[in-house]
Amino acid sequence: MTVRVRLFAGAAEAIGQDEVTLADVTTLGDLVSRLVADFGSGVAPVLDRCSFLVDGVRAADAETRVMGTVDVLPPFAGG
Repeated sequence: MTVRVRLFAGAAEAIGQDEVTLADVTTLGDLVSRLVADFGSGVAPVLDRCSFLVDGVRAADAETRVMGTVDVLPPFAGG
């Protein structure tokens, strides 16, 4: 399955792109591992602080099935 990954702020900066497409990933853990493998170990600390939305629904479990679109969001401050 192909997954569209949209990256925002620090995640986009770390990856060097604001969107990537990944094939052959089935879980959130697979997706994170693949991003680190494809773009270098320096992205791991950034991804550790990010939140993930899988088709618009927050996902935190590495075993969450991914499909469609995954948004990678940095921590937000403000109020």
